[in-house]
Amino acid sequence: MTIEIVTGRELGEDYRRPITEVFADAFGPDFSYFAKSTAQLTDTFEHMLVLDLFYVALVDGRPAGITACTDGRQQCVAPNGGQLRKHLGPVNGTIAHFVFRREFLRTIREAGDATASLEFVGTSSRHQGRGVATALLTHLLALPRYSEYLLEDIADTNSTALALYERLGFVEYKRRNVRHTKRTGINHYISMKLVQN
Repeated sequence: MTIEIVTGRELGEDYRRPITEVFADAFGPDFSYFAKSTAQLTDTFEHMLVLDLFYVALVDGRPAGITACTDGRQQCVAPNGGQLRKHLGPVNGTIAHFVFRREFLRTIREAGDATASLEFVGTSSRHQGRGVATALLTHLLALPRYSEYLLEDIADTNSTALALYERLGFVEYKRRNVRHTKRTGINHYISMKLVQN
């Protein structure tokens, strides 16, 4: 299996839906309150990904993994309330817009000039466990303009991701309690960093 890493900008708008399909597949369980169907989530999220900030792992020419790379101040998603209400209905769409803006449109105070924030690291379910996320992150860690990499708000229940990040050299630098433990089973969101010389 050959994995090729390219930018969303290189792929262009023709790849918007396949990239969003990976997003919806990888993060579908996190959004199951709003919709159970991957197709509905793809329809819902297709408008909001800022493709210029995403890196995509291609397997056989098809998106298999994604990660956004920002400076900690850029927004890699741009949720539109009208689009969310169109696909999720007036109530769930309004709730989703509020939640997405609160959770995904924050900046990272710790980010410096040579800091990369790696966001929405996800692999399609059919490619999980095949080295896609490792290839994608290894590519990003080799980018010459960054010396510090941050991964914010990883669910403490996501042991596979946490183990991968630790293998790559990331260490925890903060954690925050969550209020929805009974509903999600998540106790903390963990943030990790990697500093390279």
